[in-house]
Amino acid sequence: MGMLVDGVWQTQNQFPTDASGAFLRTATTFRDRVTADGSSGFRAESGRYHLYVSYACPWAHRTLIVRSLRGLQDAISVSVVDPLMGEDGWHFSDGPGCSPDPVHGAALLREVYLAADPRFTGRITVPVLWDKKTGTIVNNESTEIIRMLNTEFGVGLAANPEVDFWPEGLREASDAVRDSIYERFNNGVYRAGFARAQGAYEHAVVEVFAVLDELEARLGERRYLCSDTRIVEADICAFTTLLRFDPVYVGHFKCNLRRVVDHPNVWGYLRDLYQSPGVAQTCRMDHIKQHYYRSHLSVNPSGVVPLGPEIDLQGPHGRG
Repeated sequence: MGMLVDGVWQTQNQFPTDASGAFLRTATTFRDRVTADGSSGFRAESGRYHLYVSYACPWAHRTLIVRSLRGLQDAISVSVVDPLMGEDGWHFSDGPGCSPDPVHGAALLREVYLAADPRFTGRITVPVLWDKKTGTIVNNESTEIIRMLNTEFGVGLAANPEVDFWPEGLREASDAVRDSIYERFNNGVYRAGFARAQGAYEHAVVEVFAVLDELEARLGERRYLCSDTRIVEADICAFTTLLRFDPVYVGHFKCNLRRVVDHPNVWGYLRDLYQSPGVAQTCRMDHIKQHYYRSHLSVNPSGVVPLGPEIDLQGPHGRG
């Protein structure tokens, strides 16, 4: 792990924490927007943008799902980094499921950040939306990228423009659920896993399972988080954390009060979303497990990757 400081790479042995031992997530830096009419300076155009992702990262996974389900594969190209994040950070390789950087020919993802800002200070994260026309990073915040892919890349760019994850009538509900689960659940598992004090860890874990209880109750009343008929942004944001929960977060991050499979409604919901056309192809459990167990040596010093658990995501979900 590491970060750039004024364009110079610096390695660190631990993820950042505050005085109480609680994990601190660094805010994303590039926050420009692509718009359909180009009023932002970045017009939605086919072939103009390139997406840098990791199959392992839940934040980047969100963008792959929206790209897949809206049919933006021809409009927006993609590079997948290697699952191992070592001392040099994310890197490109020819490993299974990985792909090179056709824009810069970079060996390391930090080279892409430096191409946008030679004196960049910050962590090198995915996803990254790159504009080939202006030669810069547009955005590296997952929630904003999926909103752009959903609302700005429409007819003529998306093969499935009718697919809408932020529909009128459900926008407020989706935003509320997404915001409610972010710090306690999506980031909560990291706050538990990277905590360096017992109190900070326990506080984070309690919040993680409070959200799971809330989701279990909510999904007892409807098929998806905000509707019986529509998958919205909140569902995508919940899904990428739920997919990784039992294989990684239960053991690696010590979120082991219960498992997803111990929550009947949440477990069925996870399988339901996984089996939705276009979703499974964005999921690589080999990348997920290799990344977490081999990259976070401060958490798992041996780098040994567990064989289990055995999880059947293709089984009947009972959510019809």
